[in-house]
Amino acid sequence: MSVRSARKPWKPLSAAVASAALVTSLAACSSTESSGGGGTDVELVSSGKLKTCTHLPYAPFQFKKGKEIVGFDVDLVDLVAKDLDVSQEIVDTPFEGIQSGEDLNASKCDLAAAGMTITPVRDKNLDFSYFEATQALLVKKGKGYDTLGDLKGKKLGVQQSTTGEVYAKKHAKGAETVQFEDLGLLLTAVKTGQVDAGINDNGVLYDYVKKNPDTEVTAEFDTGEKYGIGVRTGNDALRKQINKSLKKAKADGRYDKIYKKWFGKEPTR
Repeated sequence: MSVRSARKPWKPLSAAVASAALVTSLAACSSTESSGGGGTDVELVSSGKLKTCTHLPYAPFQFKKGKEIVGFDVDLVDLVAKDLDVSQEIVDTPFEGIQSGEDLNASKCDLAAAGMTITPVRDKNLDFSYFEATQALLVKKGKGYDTLGDLKGKKLGVQQSTTGEVYAKKHAKGAETVQFEDLGLLLTAVKTGQVDAGINDNGVLYDYVKKNPDTEVTAEFDTGEKYGIGVRTGNDALRKQINKSLKKAKADGRYDKIYKKWFGKEPTR
């Protein structure tokens, strides 16, 4: 597969709604040559670079470790960059511009990888490559809250505008949901006893437990969600390359190795 850099920025699409989940995008040109090989050529915003839009921090998906940006998303996109024979460059940008598709449409990045779960709204704004996502329950160690049913009459912390909040309000019957603006406030509330438990993405919670052994993950919930690596709508060449790279990594064991590195266990099949 050949890789080209875009000569002119793609004009933003007038109709952009919203969609979610890991993400990649390729900036197209308004006057590029037609791609060879049946439309399989990949064009990049900058020659020799695969530019990734993300919003820091969101450990373990992407966060700063010293001067370096590391994480699960970073390692996955590195697989794609390697197959394209380019290097990854990460662009830290507000999340709204990512999920709306505006950053990709404006050729700010080639793809978006920001620990995004795919929602109907985000799916209208982006095209996705995806993998499974799961919600989980975080509690203080030894409290005995192993199911949502155990939280009847208790306080369950949720992060506002997340799929975890939606799931909790639907399934945690009898629990009082307490909304927090961001993940950090939610985690602190569980640790300090402000709430009895918290629900959020399993990978994020497992990462937190590794550094806070007085807490534990006691349950996971199969919500049917998927994380997405997003590309500009219609950028099939890059989306197909991402799918190809992820499929190859799953077949040869590299995906499982990366997953275990950041989440502490191999993915559930």
